[in-house]
Amino acid sequence: MVSDPEQRRALIVEIVLVLAVTLGVSGLRSLLALLNALLAPGSLADQSVAINAPVLRSEPLDLAYQLTGVIQLLAWGALGSYLLWRSGIPPRSLGLDCRSAGRDAGLGVGLAAVIGGPGLGLYFLARAAGLDLTVVPSALADTWWRVPVLLASAVANALAEELLVAGYLITRLRQLGSGEGPAVLASAALRGSYHLYQGFGGFVGNLVMGLVFGRVWQRTHRLWALVSAHALIDIVAFVGYALLRGHLSWLP
Repeated sequence: MVSDPEQRRALIVEIVLVLAVTLGVSGLRSLLALLNALLAPGSLADQSVAINAPVLRSEPLDLAYQLTGVIQLLAWGALGSYLLWRSGIPPRSLGLDCRSAGRDAGLGVGLAAVIGGPGLGLYFLARAAGLDLTVVPSALADTWWRVPVLLASAVANALAEELLVAGYLITRLRQLGSGEGPAVLASAALRGSYHLYQGFGGFVGNLVMGLVFGRVWQRTHRLWALVSAHALIDIVAFVGYALLRGHLSWLP
């Protein structure tokens, strides 16, 4: 724990700045998006939101734009890792090494199964109750680069979120003297906040995911397990939806 008052202030300022340029501002934007959806006529389920959507008309330009999003996410995660490294906390202490690759993969698959299935069920229940928007994991056109971009987006999302929300934030809160429980709760609340654009079910589901992931990381300090679980969940959602849409009647 950091006890020097000046160093503590510096850590607090660092946390605020990191969140202000990464997932914290995403949380604020998600809250505004949810408020805007609530003000629209009809229920939330009557509205839809796409996670991966085309932005530019030109196919080559849109590919480049999609890749800038991947680069941004990777840079966000690298920022958190770099700041910890500069303060004497190397990536290996977070669990970003290859010492337990098999164990990390197994734990990642287990976490993905524990979170993914119930999370999908919660989404359908919340949508049926009018508490969630209709979430479209991919609205990208059927181009040659759609699947590679969705794969890259899933991995980049996993790296950015787990590095910042679990590895970085919980570590910094621990240095400020926060208890393990409050640190996990703060991490989970942040994770839920930037999913508010999906609706209340999206917030609750990701809050629960954050509580589970945060506790697992506190006990194991194996961040690769969290990254692999998160990436697997997103790959199934993004690529699975893109390939199965139009073949399954219950997919929006």
